Amino acid sequence: MYIEQAFKGKSSGARYLFGTIAIFFSWVILQTLPFIIALGFKYGYNEKLIAVFSDQNRMMSDFSSNTTFFFMLLGFALSLLVLFLLNEGIHKNSITNLTTSRNKIDWSRFWFSFSTIAILNVILILVDYFFVSPDDYVFNFNLVPFLILMLIAVVFVPLQTSFEEYFFRGYLMQGIGIKTGYRWIPLVITSFIFGAMHYANPEVTQMGDLVMVSYFGTAIMLGVMTLMDEGLELSLGFHAANNLVASLLVTADWTAFNTESILRDISNPTADWEVWIGALVINPIILLIYAKRYKWNNWGTRLFGKVQQPIVSQVSEINDIEDLSEIKKDY
Repeated sequence: MYIEQAFKGKSSGARYLFGTIAIFFSWVILQTLPFIIALGFKYGYNEKLIAVFSDQNRMMSDFSSNTTFFFMLLGFALSLLVLFLLNEGIHKNSITNLTTSRNKIDWSRFWFSFSTIAILNVILILVDYFFVSPDDYVFNFNLVPFLILMLIAVVFVPLQTSFEEYFFRGYLMQGIGIKTGYRWIPLVITSFIFGAMHYANPEVTQMGDLVMVSYFGTAIMLGVMTLMDEGLELSLGFHAANNLVASLLVTADWTAFNTESILRDISNPTADWEVWIGALVINPIILLIYAKRYKWNNWGTRLFGKVQQPIVSQVSEINDIEDLSEIKKDY
């Protein structure tokens, strides 16, 4: 069972509390650090740097879109490294156990999910471009900037999405799960936190609060996917494909990824009933496809069952106690 993999390492509440705080603040710091360093080289570390950095629009105008995209993703890549190091250092647990309940990471699952979502997204975007709303797009392709973008995106977008999956559906899912004792509690909590973290995205400013339905709906779907499949492989593939297609094929001035993509959306959209179609129709269909492919069963147990510590892990925790003389004698 996926959540129970946390018991194979050091799994005290104090370790998870410290680890969560350390990962979160590392993430916040590393999101801004590349920009501070680059601006420092340009302006020097003085009052002018502070003025430029405090004005986000001015700061972004100092860099090309590809450079800004690279710095943004670099912060996620470094945060993923921090997460892995803390998992190994604090919890003495392996990346494999943080990824899956299987003996080794099943990359075929990752690639199935990646290819399915990539093909689906490309089809939906091209149908909209050619047949539904052609006036909402402009052809934006420029060879050299696009090749640079593609190199950055292919390398760093999977690292960005992997950090989010390993933090929310991995580290927090396992930590909250083993401490609350129920599988549905970390599903709800991590989905809420994941959705809420996207509230600052420019898409929300442009389209309105209703677009949050999409973020919360996607978070719940990825959480269900993780619990039903007992691993992160499918959600890792889904998230990587979704963001990679978005960054390469179509972006807009009002999206978090403002890149040198092939197409640019020039519409002025607002969230409407379509977000409910995505959350209540498309997401369940995707889950059914995966369920059919991997023969998921016992939905009630996997989503709402209890998390139970294996006996082997209980004995291991006893052996971690410093003074074992009387306990070992009785044992």
